[in-house]
Amino acid sequence: MTGDSTAGTSTRAAAPARHRPGASPTSLLTRRGFLQAVGTLSGGLLLTWHETPVVAASTAPPGTGALLGVFVRIEPDGTTVIGARATEIGQGVKTALPMLIAEELDADWSRVRVEQLSYGITRTADGYASIYGAQGAGGSTSIPESWVELRQAGARARSLLVRAAAQQWRVPPEELATRSGVVHHPDGRTLDYGALAQRAAALPLPTSDVPLKRPQDFRLIGTRVRTVDAADIVSGRAQYGLDATLPGALVAVVERCPYFSGGLASFDASAARAVPGVRDVIALPGPRHGDPLEENLAPGVAVIARDTWSALQGRRALKVQWKQGPFASESSATLDAQCTALLKGQGRRVRDDGDFDGARAAASRVVTATYRIPYVSHSPLEPPNACVHVQPDKVTIIAPLQSPGGASRVASRITGIDRLNIAITLTRVGGGFGRRLENDFVAEAVWLSKLTGHPIKLVWTREDDLQHDWFRPFGHHELTATLDAGRQVTGWAHRLASASKYYRQADVSRDELWTAEIYPDDFPAALVPNLRYEWLEVDSGMTRGSWRAPAHTANAFAVQSFVDELAHASQQDPLALRLKLLGPGRELKYDQHGGPVFHTGRLAEVLRRAARAIGWGREPGANRGLGLAAHFTFGGYAAHAIEVEVDRAGDYRIARCICVADVGRPVNLLGLEAQMMGGTLDGLSTARRLEIEIAGGRVVTKNFNDYPLMRMSEAPDVEVIIVPSERDPSGAGEIGLPTAAPALTNALFAATGKRIRALPIHGKAA
Repeated sequence: MTGDSTAGTSTRAAAPARHRPGASPTSLLTRRGFLQAVGTLSGGLLLTWHETPVVAASTAPPGTGALLGVFVRIEPDGTTVIGARATEIGQGVKTALPMLIAEELDADWSRVRVEQLSYGITRTADGYASIYGAQGAGGSTSIPESWVELRQAGARARSLLVRAAAQQWRVPPEELATRSGVVHHPDGRTLDYGALAQRAAALPLPTSDVPLKRPQDFRLIGTRVRTVDAADIVSGRAQYGLDATLPGALVAVVERCPYFSGGLASFDASAARAVPGVRDVIALPGPRHGDPLEENLAPGVAVIARDTWSALQGRRALKVQWKQGPFASESSATLDAQCTALLKGQGRRVRDDGDFDGARAAASRVVTATYRIPYVSHSPLEPPNACVHVQPDKVTIIAPLQSPGGASRVASRITGIDRLNIAITLTRVGGGFGRRLENDFVAEAVWLSKLTGHPIKLVWTREDDLQHDWFRPFGHHELTATLDAGRQVTGWAHRLASASKYYRQADVSRDELWTAEIYPDDFPAALVPNLRYEWLEVDSGMTRGSWRAPAHTANAFAVQSFVDELAHASQQDPLALRLKLLGPGRELKYDQHGGPVFHTGRLAEVLRRAARAIGWGREPGANRGLGLAAHFTFGGYAAHAIEVEVDRAGDYRIARCICVADVGRPVNLLGLEAQMMGGTLDGLSTARRLEIEIAGGRVVTKNFNDYPLMRMSEAPDVEVIIVPSERDPSGAGEIGLPTAAPALTNALFAATGKRIRALPIHGKAA
C-alpha cells in the first residue's frame, strides 16, 4: 500500500479496519427518584421493544406527553423531554447529545428535561439493529457520530410542530418560524409546543432529511451549559450502578485466581459458610489458557450472601489453592529484560518511507533514546459491579457500562437467551476510561445468577479492580533521528517492543496485533523523508485492553519527549523544531481512527497558542523550567505548556499548566473545558507515580496506598484554551491526556537538566 511521503518510496503495512469500541444500541429509561424503569410507555420516549426490568419496588407512571420520533416527548405543559442515548461516564454526553436535538428542535432549554435511555435493539434480516444508534462510550466518537444524526432528529420533530401549527392556522408551513419552544406567525400569533404536541404526534414523521439550521443561527450549540444532573451528583441523589438493586437480590463477591492464565486447584468453604448471612459458595468457571477472553477473566470462588459485609467476611474465611499457570516467572523486571532483548533484533516494519538506513549512514549526527511505559490500571472511582437476574426466558441487567452491546452479547452467549429478551438499564457510570468496554464483570454476575437461580448484585472491591483489570500495555520505545550538517532531520525511526492491547481477542489475528500499538500515519509520518516504524511483540500474561486514548498515551510521551531531546541535542528551540517538522499547514492522509486526514496547520496552531500563553522564550528563573508537547488524537488537536519549579530536595510543583485544544466546533463549551481539565489531570496523575507492579506471575499492586493517584493538593489549576472553529466537531474525551506527561517531563528537564525517559516519575525530578 502506497502512503504519503516527502521523498523516496513509502510502504506501510495495511492496518485492517477495526470496530471502534463504544458504539452500540439502546431503549428508553425513565428515572424518578431511585432508578425506575418503564418499558412499553404509552406516550413515552420508547416506541416498544420488550419488557424492561423492575429496578425498585414500584415503577414510574407512563408519560402523558406526545411522541415526536424516538428521542422527543412533549408534555402538555410544554416541558420537552429528550432521551440521552449514550452511556454517561463523566464525559458529558448526557448533556451534549440532547443539546444537539434541542438546538434543531428550537426547544427552550430551561424547559427541557433529559432522561437516560436504556439499551434498545430490534431484529433485522441480518441479526440485530439499534433503535437509537450508537449507545456506547469509547474512542471519542459520541459527538462526531451524532453531529448530523441527532440534529436531524430534532429538526424532524420541529417540522411536525410547524406542520401542526400550519394546519391549525390554515397557513403554509413556510410562513412560520420557531423559537424557544413556541411557533410564531408573522401576524403575531403564537402557539406553545405543549399545545401543538398531540396534533403533531398524529402526523407522519418525515422519512427523508429536512433542512438543518445554519451555524450562524445556533442559539444553544457553542454555549456553556451545565451538566443536566449536576444537582443530583453533588447532593448524592444521582444513582450509579453500585446504587442499583433488584427485588430479592443476593450480594456476591468473588475470590479470583491471581495468576495469569492460572487455575483453581481446590477450596475449602466450610469456614465461609459458617459466617452469618452467607447463603452459598460456588466455583466460578474461567477461560482455558489460550482461549479468547469472551466472558470472565479468571476462575474464581464466589461467596453469595444477604449483604455486602457478610459476603466479604465469607470471602475472607475461604481457603483456596490456585494453580500458577504458564506465566509464573513473569515480573516487571523480566518484561524490561524481554524488551531490551527484542530491540536488539528486527520486528515487523509497519511503515518504511525512503531509505532510513541510507540516511543514517550519511548523517552528520544520530540521536537515539529509549523510553519505558509501564502497565497501568484504569482505577475508576466506581469499581466494576452489576445487578443481574437470569430467568428461564429473559435476563435483566443493571450495570455501569461503556459497551451495552457487549453486555447483551455476553449474557446471550452464557444463557442462550435471545438478545431481544435481555433488558439492560444504563446507569450513570463512576468513571470508565476504557475499563468498562469489557464486560467480564457482567459475565460473572450472569453466571452466578444462572447457577443460583437468584438475582445477583455483584460487587468488586478496589483490590479486585487493581489486580484484575484490562491494563494499559507495557512497552519500550526506541527512537532514532538522523540530522544533516544543516541540522535538518533527514531520518526518523520508531521501534516499539510492547504487549499488544489486543490480548486473546477472538476476532484479532496474530498479524493484526501491531495495529493497536503503533499507528503508521502518526507524527512525523510524511513529514520526514526517511521514516521507519517497527513493532516487536512482547510475550506477557497480563490482560490488556483500551485505556483512555489507547496507544496515543504511550506514543505521544515517547515522540514528544524525543522531539525535545532532538532539539536540545541539535541546539534548536523545541517549539521551532516542532513547527519546522510540521511545515506549512496542509492535510495529510490519516488512515487510522480519527482520520481521514491530519492537518499540520491545526497542530501547529495549538502549539503556538500554548507557547504564547505560557510565555515561551522567557527565562523562567532559577530551578524553573518550561515544557511543551502537542499531539493529534482521534480527530482532535491538543497541546500542553507546563511550567515547573523544583526545590533542592528534588521535589517539584507545577506552577502553571496550559491546555489548548482544537476539536472543531464546540457543542458545550463548559463540558469541553471540563474534559480538557480532566484529561490533563489524568495524564499528570498517571505520569507521576502510577505503575502496576508484577512479580511471580501476578499483580502485586493492591490498593491506592501503592498505586497513589494525584491528590487535590498536588493538582495544578488547568488553564484551558479552546480554538474557535467552524469545522464539524470531533470527540474530546481522550484528546487532553496524551501530551500532559511529555510536557511535564520536558519542563522538568528544562529545570534540572535531567531527562526522564521512564514512567512513572516517582515524585522526584532530580
